[in-house]
Amino acid sequence: MGRFEVRNSEAEQYKFRLRVGAVALLVLLLFCILLFRLFVLQVVRHDAFAERAENNRTAVVPIVPNRGQILDRNGIVLATNYSAYTLEITRSKVKDIDETIDALSELVEITPRDRRKFRRLMEDSKRFESVPLRSRLTDEEVARFAAQRWRFPGVDIKARWFRNYPLQDVAGHVVGYIGRINQKEQEALEDSDDYANYRGTEVIGKLGIEQSYEKQLHGLTGWEQLETTAGGFAVRRLNSRPATPGDSVVLTLDVGLQKLVEDLYGERRGALVAIDPRNGEVLAMVSKPSYDLNLFVDGIDQENWDLLNNSIDRPLLNRALRGTYPPGSTYKPFMALAGLESGKRKVDTTIQDNGSWTFGGHTFRSGHPNGPTNLRRSIIKSSNVYYYMLANDMGVDMIHDYLSPMGFGRPTGIDVQGEGRGVLPSTEWKRNTYKRPEQRKWYAGETISLGIGQGYNHFTLLQVANATAMLANHGVQHRPHLGKATLGAVSRQYEALYKEPGTPMGYKPEHVEAVRSAVAAVTVEGTARRVFAGAPYTSGGKTGTAQAVTIGQKDKYNAAKLAEHQRDHSLYMAYAPAENPKIALALIVENAGFGAAAAAPIARRVFDYWLLDHYPSEEDMAAMRKGQATTPIGTPRSGKEMMARYERVDLPSLGAPRALETLSGGDLAVPHAQDSNPAEPEVED
Repeated sequence: MGRFEVRNSEAEQYKFRLRVGAVALLVLLLFCILLFRLFVLQVVRHDAFAERAENNRTAVVPIVPNRGQILDRNGIVLATNYSAYTLEITRSKVKDIDETIDALSELVEITPRDRRKFRRLMEDSKRFESVPLRSRLTDEEVARFAAQRWRFPGVDIKARWFRNYPLQDVAGHVVGYIGRINQKEQEALEDSDDYANYRGTEVIGKLGIEQSYEKQLHGLTGWEQLETTAGGFAVRRLNSRPATPGDSVVLTLDVGLQKLVEDLYGERRGALVAIDPRNGEVLAMVSKPSYDLNLFVDGIDQENWDLLNNSIDRPLLNRALRGTYPPGSTYKPFMALAGLESGKRKVDTTIQDNGSWTFGGHTFRSGHPNGPTNLRRSIIKSSNVYYYMLANDMGVDMIHDYLSPMGFGRPTGIDVQGEGRGVLPSTEWKRNTYKRPEQRKWYAGETISLGIGQGYNHFTLLQVANATAMLANHGVQHRPHLGKATLGAVSRQYEALYKEPGTPMGYKPEHVEAVRSAVAAVTVEGTARRVFAGAPYTSGGKTGTAQAVTIGQKDKYNAAKLAEHQRDHSLYMAYAPAENPKIALALIVENAGFGAAAAAPIARRVFDYWLLDHYPSEEDMAAMRKGQATTPIGTPRSGKEMMARYERVDLPSLGAPRALETLSGGDLAVPHAQDSNPAEPEVED
């Protein structure tokens, strides 16, 4: 008989119910997860997805603001903007970019450089944004394209603003220029609070006022909200906010004075800084040679860049702010003040100047003997022996400690970036500068030449002018500054920028007046008397001559036997009127010889212009450019009439001063014409 299995129906049903229950539970769990996910997507993250959907439907296009102008103290325009036609392509509306550009080149000139620039701009833009292909189209080119416009969907003519520097190279190093934002600047913007305000902006200030006052000049970026298709085509404008133009920045600079000095230099190299000693306003900051700022507006071409960058005259160097020079005998009034304040000298202390001074078996020459010499005579006759002995008595560290507060060897803090530090030596400075043990040691003989502004001493013209302004202002020092006020683009309100109050240096009044009296006598009975003969005002000054290369003690200086770039520099520091100075300056004419021959005559014309409104005659100007003039010749012209031809903006009365973020200058000094052996100077005035 076969075996029969008896199935337990109840057990089978139980197992079936368990399986059905498990499946039902799984389905319920999955349904709950689905409901939870729907809740998260539709409720919890509703706002985020709604915003993303809206962003897919809309796009925000920035509107770049019009950059503010740069004006001189009288409203003369130094930097402005002009509108020009550009040929632009919106790539979302163009099927073949290369084919379109080739066709356009048959109507308007499109260079390989234009194509490269367009590609760079296109990479940084969105499909619906208009990208310029050619800038500054002529009326003829605009007309040719307009007649064929139907052939080029997505291509249009638009008007854009371009930067312009109407005076070209005048005050070029002060004004600076704008240029395309590079990678480093882009990264800095991304880390700053201003990043959103630079959306769509392609250029930024690179140097000078354009760089240092970028925040005021840039303005506020506007925007347009556009409805777009999935392919990136703009359908309509939903909303917008107009851009706010940047404020105009008004400088303390006087363009009339600036241009006068630049014309006086002619083809010669050098620098001049003029300051109002009563408040620190920089009236002129000249660096020669200069360069046309307009070359950089749309990106400088390689040929012009090579000409500027490789020139032996170094036109790109801001000699007033960054170039450093030995001050020569213009340093002596400040050494005299330091000697009095330190107690190493009294006003009536007298030494014997026999024309040379011997220290450690080494003879330092002085040019010519002056006999019994006190402080006053040492400045009037420019006695080297007096200052050799003073430097030796003070020592290098004491010289450093008394001259540093005057501003030598450290940035002045002027409101433009890139200021040179210069060198005011000390034993610590030498230990930190040199590597070999024998170089790091300070030798007593090195101190001697410091007293006459030679040796390791190297300062910027701004530092010398700043110290001169302090002396002119009876020992009260103001921080030099170029920013005077802002002019609101919308409000037209003229607001003075905040300036710090003057700092009394704490010098004894009798010491300051003793030096001031001697400096004033230089123009009457000293080395500058011929240049200032007949001047209807009083002035104080000090000539200086500094070596560009070292001449041995046994050799006689002969300019005719030296290459032009090896000849001595001509320097002068001065202020006027002597009793109540309104202007103080320091200047250098590179490789031009004695201070009284080249530098002092420029100072005379500066004072004549500033105090008398005398602009040199054509005859006098021609002689000055050649370095062949002392006192003015011919009938002077009116300075105001000479400047009437320039475009200017009417400036309303000043409002209350407002604070401005302090701008720190750079530490980089650019040595220029330094001595190879600074311990062995030969200086004549």
